[in-house]
Amino acid sequence: MVVLYVLIALAVVGLLTGVHWYVWRRLVGDTTARGGWVRRTGTAAAFVLPLMSVGAVISGRAGAPFALQRVLAWPGYLWLALLLYLTLALLVGEAVRPLLRAWLSRRDSVKSADVRSTESPAADADAAAAAGRTTDAGSAVTADKTGAVGPAPAAVRTEGREGAVAGDGAGGDGPVGAVASNGGGGALASEGASGGVPTALADDSGAAATVVPDGGATALASGTVAARDGAGWAGRAAVDSPVAALDGPTGRASEGAAGLVKDAVGDGEGAAVASGAAAGSVSGGAAEAAADGAAPAASRRLFVARAVAVGATAVAAGTVGYGTNTVLRGPRVKRITVPLAKLPRQAHGFRIAVVSDIHLGPILGRAHTQRVVEAVNRTNPDLIAVVGDLVDGSVADLGPAAEPLRALRARHGSYFVTGNHEYYSGAEEWVDHVRELGLRPLENEHTELPGFDLAGVNDVAGESEGQGPDFGKALGDRDRSRASVLLAHQPVVIHDAVKAGVDLQLSGHTHGGQVWPGTYVAELANPTAAGLERYGDTQLYVTRGAGAWGPPVRVGAPPDVTVVELASTRT
Repeated sequence: MVVLYVLIALAVVGLLTGVHWYVWRRLVGDTTARGGWVRRTGTAAAFVLPLMSVGAVISGRAGAPFALQRVLAWPGYLWLALLLYLTLALLVGEAVRPLLRAWLSRRDSVKSADVRSTESPAADADAAAAAGRTTDAGSAVTADKTGAVGPAPAAVRTEGREGAVAGDGAGGDGPVGAVASNGGGGALASEGASGGVPTALADDSGAAATVVPDGGATALASGTVAARDGAGWAGRAAVDSPVAALDGPTGRASEGAAGLVKDAVGDGEGAAVASGAAAGSVSGGAAEAAADGAAPAASRRLFVARAVAVGATAVAAGTVGYGTNTVLRGPRVKRITVPLAKLPRQAHGFRIAVVSDIHLGPILGRAHTQRVVEAVNRTNPDLIAVVGDLVDGSVADLGPAAEPLRALRARHGSYFVTGNHEYYSGAEEWVDHVRELGLRPLENEHTELPGFDLAGVNDVAGESEGQGPDFGKALGDRDRSRASVLLAHQPVVIHDAVKAGVDLQLSGHTHGGQVWPGTYVAELANPTAAGLERYGDTQLYVTRGAGAWGPPVRVGAPPDVTVVELASTRT
């Protein structure tokens, strides 16, 4: 058994660790820069908050000072609720991510098409003219910065290992020749003192050839040539030729002998890079998409990650905020009518206010008790039934918080049975204390009321202390011709109640699941999670309870005080 508990504990720890890592990755890792204060803060929170949650859960059981329990409880328990809804929202975000990225990509493509369609007609004409001209295999054509085209000096090839340097001749008034290098060192070309035009260079050996013009256009090529004009227009040239030349203001280079033209894109005033060795021969729109798409794609990924993180956080925080407000505003009153075949006519309309799971503790204190008492008294019941889990802590710590229970008012009094949390908090001491507050404990016993018998059994958690439910002791000697109502904290004892001939069992414990989707878990773990159901000749009503355990949050299972009105079928 110990081994089983250890394995379960390890599984829980592993699950929580994985969930926290996932939430950190999506909220912090994918959305912030390394080394930034935002990432450091988020990472610290990812360690501190889980530790506070663990502290909040175990501090009460470990007997920690009540003041420390209160310090840990609010952030620790609220983080558990927030973690649940953050995880659910982020999982939904996984399905949204590809849709959002596709939409952004499509939008950017439309914008790019619009920009290209509105480019200068003069530039289009220049590009068309440039495309129609070719150069001889051994010559080069250059264009000055105004777009005028003229002959260029003959191309110079070097076979040396150190590469070649070319400049304008006598001071740099003319254009710069094209230089190609078959050596291992690369080629460098620069304009003269008076300025010139960009120069296309090629390095057949694979080493990068660098062009440094005055006009701000730079081209790097390996095995091919990339060039752009000095005016900053995006040059598109990648020529698998030993020598290439700049042709016109569009920055298009042509291979003379072969006539094969390939495009590469340079963006902005920076540099255009084409690599025939690494990327292969890329033509037309494919190369343009590779150059223009890398940065926008990264930007889109960051935008999507941040959008999903912000959306998930907003949804989770809103849900937890709503659930917290639901608890702190107090329980609502529900009313149901339950017909009992054995109930005499004079007891028709008898009203029992059923309240359970108040859960006084480090979060819900005296003010919460006062809200519950006021809600119960407003119903003006004939009898009040407190069916367990009144407290999460000792009488020494929570006695003052329970004090408003003295104000409960009902014509036939107030009754109490233990819940599992009383046995975590000192059941015997609490049974004595509620008696001092004016409530009558029913410990495996019954009492006769006008029209029916009221019985109560201890909670099943008391079995570990030899104080579990005893239906024989509670109901064995009663008159079975009379109607009976049983107070039992957990619905799971309904089958024992059926055997004992109980007409109606009133229970709590489930909280109705407390937080969605915990409602489904509660339905699986209990015969009835909330509401009224019939089991043979016995009816079972389960209240969702008036408080909350752990996180002071309720989503999909609002707290309630239920007024059960008994109806006689003999009328």
